[in-house]
Amino acid sequence: MPNGNGKIINMQNVHKVYDTGKVKVEALKGVNLKIQHGTFAAIIGPSGSGKSTLMNILGCLDVSTDGVYEFEGERVDGLHHNRLAEIRNEKVGFVFQNFNLLPYASALENVEMPLIFKGVHTKKRRERAAELLERVGLGHRLTHQAIELSGGEMQRVSIARALANNPSLILADEPTGNLDSKSGGEIIELFEELWQAGHTILIITHDVNIPKRTERVIRIKDGLLTEEANGNGNGNGGH
Repeated sequence: MPNGNGKIINMQNVHKVYDTGKVKVEALKGVNLKIQHGTFAAIIGPSGSGKSTLMNILGCLDVSTDGVYEFEGERVDGLHHNRLAEIRNEKVGFVFQNFNLLPYASALENVEMPLIFKGVHTKKRRERAAELLERVGLGHRLTHQAIELSGGEMQRVSIARALANNPSLILADEPTGNLDSKSGGEIIELFEELWQAGHTILIITHDVNIPKRTERVIRIKDGLLTEEANGNGNGNGGH
């Protein structure tokens, strides 16, 4: 099991209010969360609990209304959108329920995308993409278009893409939501392998099988977090 090496996420009293002009909705009501490097955690909660809002702020896709959010020691609430984009591309690897692949691009081309945005030379980025696809068990499918792949294979491609820039955090949103139970189980196993290799992984999920495998289980309800004991960890969330 990897050892944490310093905090990657430090949230203090984070609030998020959506103001439509007619009504204000407080999606997060003072979230406190600390995540160490090398953590494998599931964030669970019912629909409308604030899971998506929390994920968007964690991944620098959105910013909080109030409170402090530090990512690897850098305070990111209030940063310019250009810097937030840099953090998203270089430090966060996203895995989505709907895969978000380019359907007519090959597996290799899909994995290359973050490296293109970073300006990596063609030869180097293709070598990196091929290496990552091999790592997720798709070394034999490099040239296949995304639409030619099964759901489980598409999710493997999206995980390889998430790893492209060697991010500090892998943030997965319902990664097994569109998969059958066998493919979903294989994806959970892949996340476990990545965690054992030292990656920091947060999974937002409804899948009851994922929290059984992570070391931390964080529950969100009505915009607030609580932590649950888990057989794979001590449930010590530092809240």
